[in-house]
Parts: sequence; C-alpha cells; structure tokens
Amino acid sequence: MSETVKRSGSCACGAVTISAEKASKTLGACHCKTCRQWGGGPLLTVSCGSAVSFGGTEHIGIYDSSEWAERGFCQRCGSHLFYRLKQSGHHEVPAGLFDGGDDLHFDHQVFVDQRPDYYRFANQTEELTGEECFAKFAAAQ
Repeated sequence: MSETVKRSGSCACGAVTISAEKASKTLGACHCKTCRQWGGGPLLTVSCGSAVSFGGTEHIGIYDSSEWAERGFCQRCGSHLFYRLKQSGHHEVPAGLFDGGDDLHFDHQVFVDQRPDYYRFANQTEELTGEECFAKFAAAQ
C-alpha cells in the first residue's frame, strides 16, 4: 500500500462511525458490474487494510457479494461502508465517508474492461482489467 494516514468519518446519518489506522493517500475507482449496481456508478474507494474499526456496529448490515468479498452498509441511512475481502480482512472504504480528504490522489482504476461507454474520467491513472486486477492482488498476498 502507498503512504498511509489515519482517517475517520461516518455514514450519512452518523449512526456508524469509522476509523482507519492505515488509510491510503490514494483512491481508486472500480467499474465492475457489482459495484455499479451497488451504487449506480463506479465505486471510489480508499484502501485501508485490516486496521479498521467501526462504532455503531448494530447498524451495519453485511451483504455477502461474492465467494471472496462482502459489502457493508448502514441499515439506517443506506450508506455504503466498505468492500471487505473475507480471507484477509482488507477494507476498501468509499472515499466520501472520510472527513477531509483533500490530500487524496486518484491514481488507479480497476475492471476497466467492464466500464460502460457512457463515462470516462479525465485523470491519467493506472488502468487494470478484471483479470489483471485479480493477478496483481493474488500475487501480493
């Protein structure tokens, strides 16, 4: 993971708070079909590793979205809280949940082979297909 900082924030209604001890200073976009169905567009996330804690856990719902990952959401307001890998506990947290964030740098996009033709980001970033993404992260584990 790139350089990290501590970040904190909450869902839209404030029922769930989040604290990430080692949040990246970069953010990425996922264009996979599941992320787009979940939020209506690409999911913009900050990599936070496994050192993530939540307050208001009684308000967190978990959706088992694949064999390898699950997604958390606030049951009160519906805010998306995380995409979490089951095996490692690694969290990808939507960038908008964190307070501040002016230091974030958009540097990568994944599942670009599933990105629809109706949008493109102007930023120059690393771009990985789904296959390239799985290969990169499988090699990192």
